[in-house]
Amino acid sequence: MTSTPGSDAPTGGTTPRPGERGPLLRFTGAERWVHWTSSALMLVCLATAGCLYFPPLAELVGRRRLVVTVHEWCGLALPVPLLLGLGSRALRADLSRLNRFAPYDREWLRAVRRRSFRRPAGKFNAGQKLYAAWTAGAVLVMLGTGLLMWFTRLAPLVWRTGATFVHDWLAVAVAVAVAGHLYQSARDPEARRGMRTGRVDEGWAAREHPYWDGADRVDR
Repeated sequence: MTSTPGSDAPTGGTTPRPGERGPLLRFTGAERWVHWTSSALMLVCLATAGCLYFPPLAELVGRRRLVVTVHEWCGLALPVPLLLGLGSRALRADLSRLNRFAPYDREWLRAVRRRSFRRPAGKFNAGQKLYAAWTAGAVLVMLGTGLLMWFTRLAPLVWRTGATFVHDWLAVAVAVAVAGHLYQSARDPEARRGMRTGRVDEGWAAREHPYWDGADRVDR
């Protein structure tokens, strides 16, 4: 079975990937490194933000200056794993997949609204694509507003005030989104296995991502 470059969908119609035997390689080591490193930095940013904005946590942790420093540098480092990971061909290919919406992605969204269990997807479903796009945009906005708050001479007071407002409320939205992401991953052990080991069960792939070509098959 062949597929068009940058596309999850087979060229020979909408026939799902055949059920050949053997596990599938879903993520390479470089991709998993980028995911786990970025996740660790994001969680540290959220944890330190909580310590800075919630008095009970601030009193429990103390050392506010250290917490601020850790928060600032982890936030500044957030894009670094992805930028380093761009050297991986597999990561670039997956970014191309995440950046494209196919007809079955719109069908996936309609199925979610109807609460249907038939939710066709390529290597990434429509929800994962939207989450990835939203997170990337949020990180850029958080980085920009954070720099305005950190380097006070970059902009006038009114800009810094607006940046603080956007930064704080976007941080709340990011925390909610990350919590939802963790909840979804907790419900899917095979998806967690894919990110932990790089490999997933073929039956799971055929059921959850039927239009993923599965070209990266590995031996058991």
